[in-house]
Amino acid sequence: MLHADLSPTLLRELTELAASLARAAGDEALAGRRSIPTGNHVDHDTKSSATDPVTEFDRAAERRIVDGLIAARPDDAIVGEEGANRPGTTGIEWHVDPIDGTVNYLYGRPEYAVSVAVVVGDPTTAGAWRPVVGAVANPETGQVYHAYDGGGAYLRDEAGERRLTVTSVQDAAMVLLATGFGYEVEVRREQSRALVEILPAVRDIRRGGSAALDLCTVASGVVDAYAERGVHLWDIAAGWVIAGEAGARVLTWSGGPDRPLGILAAPEAVADALLELVARAFTGARRDPLG
Repeated sequence: MLHADLSPTLLRELTELAASLARAAGDEALAGRRSIPTGNHVDHDTKSSATDPVTEFDRAAERRIVDGLIAARPDDAIVGEEGANRPGTTGIEWHVDPIDGTVNYLYGRPEYAVSVAVVVGDPTTAGAWRPVVGAVANPETGQVYHAYDGGGAYLRDEAGERRLTVTSVQDAAMVLLATGFGYEVEVRREQSRALVEILPAVRDIRRGGSAALDLCTVASGVVDAYAERGVHLWDIAAGWVIAGEAGARVLTWSGGPDRPLGILAAPEAVADALLELVARAFTGARRDPLG
């Protein structure tokens, strides 16, 4: 990927594009879910495992976003969870997760989101890339989180727009930690072993079901921190920017776009202690140069 020359003006424009497309795709996904009678699951296929679903609404949301990106910025690259893979020439690469939290979506739970991000650099090489724009829309609440590199993090909803900031927690033992579980059996085994070590060392753990929203809850102070092993770049790129711009330190380990990442997002005062805890719990975890 070529290096992109990203001025604050361009970053703001990209952020507004990401936010508008995330909101529009989310509205479509919400309408689709509400068309299914209460108590009925959405028809779906599977991907990496029998517990990893994809629906027609995931695919439709991705098409809506990809079509919007091509119309607005035809020379940018696009990578989507549901198969979009479009090369570009500008050095800007969009990463799209059309419904992050598809299992929640299937069951009619509200914790799912549309995630749209801009990544620059080379995502195939650890430490050679970084997300610079992110927008995450929660269709059920109408909330849109958005941020760009150096511009702060914001939440937009029916009440207006407000700036986000992480909590002021000072002690890792007092951290309310969000996490998630992967779909592959071996990843789940690793995650369950890690929980045995992590849970006694923090205040408590919450599991929402959407990595993108988990990172946004760090940004808004609804939880103190988030850590997970087994995510992909499209899961976390937008939320990464939002959490980082709200004051979190964001660290990753063992990754590239085609194999699972580990990620930690936490306020500065507890980031080192949590990183040590997470690295010990997830055998072989290491800080990426990006961290």
